[in-house]
Amino acid sequence: MNQIGALDIVVFLVLAVFVIGMGIIASRGKKATSEQGAQDYFLAGRGLSWWLVGFSLIAANISTEQFVGMSGKAADWLGMAIASYEWMAAITLVLVGFLFLPKFLKSGIYTIPEFLEYRYNTFARTVMAIATLIILVGVPTASVIYSGAKVITGNFQGAIIGPLDFGNLTLACWIIGSVAAIYVFTGGLKACAWTDLLWGSGLILGGVVIAYMAAKLLSSTDPNELIATAANSNVKPDDLVNSGAWSRFWQLNTGDLPSGKLHMVRGAEDPEIPWTALVVGLWIPNFFYWGLNQYITQRTLGSKSLAEGQKGIVFAAFLKLVIPFVVVIPGILAFNLFSTDLKADAVNRNAQIVAEHSPELYEQLPESMKPADDERNRSILDKISGHMSSGGSSDVPCLYEFNEQFADLHPAAAASILAYNAGKLGVDANPADSTGAAVVAANKDVIKQVGDRAVDKQSLLAYDHDNAFPTLIRKLLPVGVGLKGFVLVAIFGAVVSSLASMLNSASTIATMDIYYKLNKGATQYQLVSAGRVFVVLFVLIAMIIAPMLENPAFGGIFTFIQEFQGFISPGILAIFLFGLLVHRAPRIAGTVGLLLNPFLYGLFKFSPKILGDANPGFLAKVAEWSFLDRMALCFGIVIATLTVLTIVAPLKKPVDLPVNPEMDITPSKGAKAAGGVVILLTIVLYVVFW
Repeated sequence: MNQIGALDIVVFLVLAVFVIGMGIIASRGKKATSEQGAQDYFLAGRGLSWWLVGFSLIAANISTEQFVGMSGKAADWLGMAIASYEWMAAITLVLVGFLFLPKFLKSGIYTIPEFLEYRYNTFARTVMAIATLIILVGVPTASVIYSGAKVITGNFQGAIIGPLDFGNLTLACWIIGSVAAIYVFTGGLKACAWTDLLWGSGLILGGVVIAYMAAKLLSSTDPNELIATAANSNVKPDDLVNSGAWSRFWQLNTGDLPSGKLHMVRGAEDPEIPWTALVVGLWIPNFFYWGLNQYITQRTLGSKSLAEGQKGIVFAAFLKLVIPFVVVIPGILAFNLFSTDLKADAVNRNAQIVAEHSPELYEQLPESMKPADDERNRSILDKISGHMSSGGSSDVPCLYEFNEQFADLHPAAAASILAYNAGKLGVDANPADSTGAAVVAANKDVIKQVGDRAVDKQSLLAYDHDNAFPTLIRKLLPVGVGLKGFVLVAIFGAVVSSLASMLNSASTIATMDIYYKLNKGATQYQLVSAGRVFVVLFVLIAMIIAPMLENPAFGGIFTFIQEFQGFISPGILAIFLFGLLVHRAPRIAGTVGLLLNPFLYGLFKFSPKILGDANPGFLAKVAEWSFLDRMALCFGIVIATLTVLTIVAPLKKPVDLPVNPEMDITPSKGAKAAGGVVILLTIVLYVVFW
């Protein structure tokens, strides 16, 4: 175990036990058999102060989804553009605090779907509850477990204690899920909130430590090594000789699109964050996530008053401005400093995939495409050896996709893979020339000829960008002095915090929107007990799904999470805006919006597969759009449909929403002023990195 020392392990265990223990102790209040039992467990007794709300929002949001997924996207080609998810969220939070929160707290709801029953109908509440559970458990919950496991395996590869291989992704997923489930099972939302206070602080401090050490190393690294990773083709080694860390960072990564990484605005053809998405598309997941996503809004629903909730939201908005400096920029630095390691990680990953699905192709690959024979790769080499001796595990032929970066980095392997794919399909492979672009184009042409034959498809990567932040931890932090233990426990805390929040909110929805609707006579004790049963059920499902996300077909963990939001977030946001702002919108509008959006998004995304050659030109074009642009199109169509419904069949009188007389809904003037400052600072950051 040369990746972590004894003192690091002691620091990790002591801090983890202390923080979780403190949260459980602080959560002890009224017992579940009391009148307020369910409210205590699910909403922390509606007694959270602003500082608990603020830190809890950040700790619930910032997890290895960001430290692995977002950092990985920054290390790849998106660079600073991925920071829009954070900086636009700051503005979104401020607006949510003064537009959505007053309505929700005044009505006294437990869950976001509950609001739909009061405003629209029971069907809308049930549909949103079920859809939210499916997406929440199957996507972000599983994704947080997976990305947390990436950090563990990235720092414990080669560490085998007895029968346990801590470099094994599946084992790491089950460890993380089990610990988080015990935590939320015991303490509910109040335990989450109190531990979030420390996890959130440690998370930001740990990120600052990593960013500082990465910048320090950048300033002292040989310029000739750094040039190989430059996005700016005009920079020369002599330009970096007398430059400091910030200057080197800027010189290496600035440049014209698409290669430049310091642009907040990318071209309209960009597949993930085109400039068009900044106009509409990116606001949709932002408003859905911060205003209507149960595992986030549950913190604000637990506020002791509207003023406390608004102050907590604005505080969280300010912290969102800081996150890119400890997540996105370190991700870019990881590629500048450790591209060789990320390349080796991709080689290991690709080799396992090829050996499992096509042992005969693995034998043809050059040595540069096979893992190094050292102790750190021992478990990987053993798996490959097992696949080779068993003849692989695929029952159908496997075809391999790769991009131009891969073809340029591994030209001999790319040519072999092209020939292999063509041989499996019995077709000719005719690249225009030997360049990477020509080989990629020829490979795409070959794969298009698969027809109706049953095949498996796998993607091979040039660099494992999702390993950017785990690599920073492994390479930068000294072993055996306790610092690595502190940073790892902060990352672990982020995983536990986010996962606990998701499990708590999923169990709240399942209990209050489904179980309680079917069992109106349930006691408070029965409601809390049902919530705990759902926690166990949901974590088991998520732990089974999590290891599957290792498949490169998902295109990076962060993209996987955001893409799936498109099936629900535009429709939900549309009906909530109508429900809150258009008082005459008919009750049927909720049902129409919820059902129309997933149909539209599925049609736009999968039309080439569904319609084949009969696919209309417009749908074929939309299928190639960024998922954010597809979300914007769906949102526009749903809004137009609801507008027509309202004009044709308006309510005769607005719906009377319930009122919680115990909630103080006096707004905070100080929070409103501070929110204005946050919006101004966000604009300044966009100007600097435009």
